[in-house]
Amino acid sequence: MKDKLKIDIVSDVVCPWCTIGYKRLNKAIEEMGLSNEVEIEWHPFELNPNMPSEGQNTQEHLAEKYGVTPEQQKESQAHMAEAGEELGFIFNYFDDMHIVNTLDAHVLLEYAKEFGKQTELKMRLTTAYFSERKDVSKRDVLKEALQEVGLDAEKGIQLLDEDEKRYEVKSKIAYWQNLGVNSVPTIVFDKKSAVTGAQPVHIFKKVLTEMMQDSQSV
Repeated sequence: MKDKLKIDIVSDVVCPWCTIGYKRLNKAIEEMGLSNEVEIEWHPFELNPNMPSEGQNTQEHLAEKYGVTPEQQKESQAHMAEAGEELGFIFNYFDDMHIVNTLDAHVLLEYAKEFGKQTELKMRLTTAYFSERKDVSKRDVLKEALQEVGLDAEKGIQLLDEDEKRYEVKSKIAYWQNLGVNSVPTIVFDKKSAVTGAQPVHIFKKVLTEMMQDSQSV
């Protein structure tokens, strides 16, 4: 039996372009009829590893970190909302939106991997954050997400208090950074070819076609 094409996605839960990138990749996979021929694994990346528990107002944060004006932010958010709409995803931006710490969310995504529910939990969390205006650093929100995808929520939440689990996530982030990953999404195909950013569907189709041809010629 032919091995599946492995796709590694390095991303953060609160990264809008990660959601758009995945949705475009998935559209390419589905349109090419490759759903049963690929295996996706998510890997952690923290855009703001030092973000305090109370988070920070998004407008304030983007102005501080990137020098982005409120007008530029509104324009960018409108562009993302439009891109999301084309893919059936709602970006529900609001003035008091906060950037939050995502370490706990990444610990739970590692937990979900054991049960084949990583992508499902990832989409549930990113929907909670961007569409439902929920704080995905809060345990009640995380617990609800675990329940909604059919995972043992009590067990998942307990893992958040284990230093070892947090260290594992930090180590995985460091691994990808050491490989040169400094922006997300970074999408790696069979550890041979990588693309960064939310590429258009046709670009993903091109890469997938090349990768499938390579695997058939081996």
